[in-house]
Amino acid sequence: MFLKFLYPMVKLFTPFNVFRYLTFRGAYAALTALLICFLFGPRIIEALRLLKVGQSIRDDGPRTHLKKGGTPTMGGILVIFAVTVAVLLWQDLGNFFGWLTLAAFVGFGLIGFLDDYLKVSKKNSDGLPAWAKLVGQFAIAIAVSVTLYLAGDERTTYLYLPFFKNPVIDLGILWIPFAVLLLVGESNAVNLTDGLDGLATGLVIMVFITLSVLTYLSGRADYSSYLGIPYIRGAGELTVLCLSMVGASVGFLWFNAHPAEVFMGDVGSLAFGGAIATISLVIKKEILVLIVGGVFVLEAASVMIQVVSFKLRKKRVFRMAPLHHHFELSGWAETKVVTRFWILGGLFAIVALSTLKTQ
Repeated sequence: MFLKFLYPMVKLFTPFNVFRYLTFRGAYAALTALLICFLFGPRIIEALRLLKVGQSIRDDGPRTHLKKGGTPTMGGILVIFAVTVAVLLWQDLGNFFGWLTLAAFVGFGLIGFLDDYLKVSKKNSDGLPAWAKLVGQFAIAIAVSVTLYLAGDERTTYLYLPFFKNPVIDLGILWIPFAVLLLVGESNAVNLTDGLDGLATGLVIMVFITLSVLTYLSGRADYSSYLGIPYIRGAGELTVLCLSMVGASVGFLWFNAHPAEVFMGDVGSLAFGGAIATISLVIKKEILVLIVGGVFVLEAASVMIQVVSFKLRKKRVFRMAPLHHHFELSGWAETKVVTRFWILGGLFAIVALSTLKTQ
């Protein structure tokens, strides 16, 4: 909005020239989202508490979690609100990728909202039936994938691997089901990780800081050419959205840090996962994003390994899945698990960025 209405007035007031710089708008989008969370966070938490929107705790989980029962959940509503306002104010409203990613972010968030609402209303941890949740996720994922496919160019279906300068394969029409699986998988992976105070929020911050670098570089013809990565016209504007995600996540972490005053809920975790996957599809980092969000991948993999092992061998590989619960039941304090997973997430982000120069 500011770019559209204030930048044209640069001839009357020269300082308005700063609105054309992505770095300036991205920084202030982050600050805007952060301030919105600080300002509205206490009010939303209090409203959730009054509405008795409390988290239901699994009986088969770590016993230390039972005291968290009743803590307000669905805090992801605050994040979605903060990001949406920040993006509308600071991003180029004519950017196609920005609108598509925001739509995916809100769309997956709506599915999470329904799931959280049913959990709260039923006073248990069941929520939406698994099939209904997946149907909703697949519907949004198909819409996003087909839209990108139809609006893209010949490079849209190319698959790039880290450390390789050129695409390894052209998936063609098969890129659509590949993209759908990535969107659904990433949204569920973030959702599975959101099980400890601040865990998913801290990891999301690292992922979106990394994605802000990748979107900025991918949207610059000079930098992308130098690094040997695909140049995607218009992708640079996603830097504003990524940094607004960072700001909103930092603001939310203020309330979500141990002991959490509010939980993100599926409304937040599914939304974040959908946005991460959408951005990776836009900038052709579909495989690299698995390294960027390596902890999310490990968490999802631990669940799949546990299920397959139990069905085939009637034995569990982990004390409990997802992976963070395994370490809790192994004797690690919750804060230690979260801190060490954050460190691991930071290492994954560094490794992902290091691949750029090796191409």
